[in-house]
Amino acid sequence: MAEFDRLSGSITWIDLSFVERRRTPEWAIEVGIRCHLAGMSLRDASQHLERLGVDRSHVAIHEWVHKAELQPISTVTEDQIAVDEKMIRLNGDDHWLYGAVDPETNEIIHVSLFPATTKQTTRWFLAELHRQCRLDDVVFLVDGASYLGTVLDEDGYRFQVMSNGNRNAIERVFCEIERRTSSFANSFSHVTLETAQSWLEAFAVYHNARQT
Repeated sequence: MAEFDRLSGSITWIDLSFVERRRTPEWAIEVGIRCHLAGMSLRDASQHLERLGVDRSHVAIHEWVHKAELQPISTVTEDQIAVDEKMIRLNGDDHWLYGAVDPETNEIIHVSLFPATTKQTTRWFLAELHRQCRLDDVVFLVDGASYLGTVLDEDGYRFQVMSNGNRNAIERVFCEIERRTSSFANSFSHVTLETAQSWLEAFAVYHNARQT
């Protein structure tokens, strides 16, 4: 647990306005959220707080993470965005995780989870991404094995097919998400699609805070 001792400080990127009661000190809520997003299970995060003198259940930490409604904020600095899609399981069913990363800063711009991968879901993802940042002058970096290239071509976006280089930024993010979910076989269990999406967005905020 020594590697998590440094997480006990104040975290400026967590907005605690959702806290209605003062049963738990704000610093403890911040530490609980960050410990979980950093890789601790909910139960381990609860035990870490207990060692710090705060007795809260793993269920409480789960609620903190999702009530915080953390959302990545676009800070695109370059004219390229690395995008990709990846299969991930939710309650035993295949779902598709779409992601967009700024290859210059390695920050996650947007993540979205869909129950299928089709041209339509790809367009929904691009529409969501367009609300996050301007795409007019952006070149998308994609691989050759998804709907992304096809839809980008059909809809008149600029894109480049590549298997390495700057596109590796999105691969690194997906590898980190796989690492976080490896203990349950790259799968979310006993949660709704909305809860899984909320966790992914919270993870994106945590990931981006580490890049600065």
